[in-house]
Amino acid sequence: MMTKSTLLHLRIPFSYNLSPIFLLALTVSRHTVLWKALLVFIILHLFIYPASNGFNSYYDRDEESIGGLEKPPPVQEDLLRYSLLFDLTGVLLGMIINWQFALGLLIYGLASKSYSYDRIRLKKKPLISWLAVAFTQGAFTVLLIFIAIDKHGWELAYHPETLIAAFLSSLFLMAAYPMTQVYQHSEDSRRGDRTLSLMLGVRGTFIFTSAFFISATIGFILYYMHYYGVLSAVIFILSQFPTLIYFLTWFHRVWKDEKAADFTSTMRMNLISSTMLNLFFCLLILFIR
Repeated sequence: MMTKSTLLHLRIPFSYNLSPIFLLALTVSRHTVLWKALLVFIILHLFIYPASNGFNSYYDRDEESIGGLEKPPPVQEDLLRYSLLFDLTGVLLGMIINWQFALGLLIYGLASKSYSYDRIRLKKKPLISWLAVAFTQGAFTVLLIFIAIDKHGWELAYHPETLIAAFLSSLFLMAAYPMTQVYQHSEDSRRGDRTLSLMLGVRGTFIFTSAFFISATIGFILYYMHYYGVLSAVIFILSQFPTLIYFLTWFHRVWKDEKAADFTSTMRMNLISSTMLNLFFCLLILFIR
């Protein structure tokens, strides 16, 4: 029977922060097969993402706050077993869609596990891990979802509208990813990991994120103006205001005191950003697309 510690380390609710990736792929799809879309959502958010969380927690053995857990309990030995079981379940369910999707899930799982697996541990390689996470969780996943849920997925996957959306998702994650590490500097240093945020420093992380966030935002504005019209671009801009206001306010506090770059503020930032993106994508699907 699964221990409480293992259930917590799977961090299933934390999958919400990656749900905008699914909804972005859904907005691009023009011929969505609804049952496939529902199944893909379940596979990713209830099995594949939690499996990666659990596997990485098993090898990290964090004692301080991690994404979704302010006070992570001690890791139990059954965590590795259940994380691999969740992965296997997700891949087998993916076979219901097609073998290509299942293979893509397997590749995603292997890539995400290389982040913390002790014989590879991309977490020690700041630039490689940054690019790997941004590509795997962004462009790769958007295209994987699109091909799985769209009736003409393979035919339209190489359409500029699809490819640009996939690229912009990675650009956005290039901004967001270092922020997920900004409160973990002491533990990463103690363990010998060299994350991008640690390399940049706390203030440097905020400056770095600002530059990529601006680039991603401009890219999305131009993208929506071209493919969906001015109204969708305006709504996108408005949807990003809560995230921008919170980020700038937080940045101001951090500039005065780096201790303000804490777990609670980071999780709040993730929640606001994910919620506003989800709201925009839902509006796009229901009323504009």
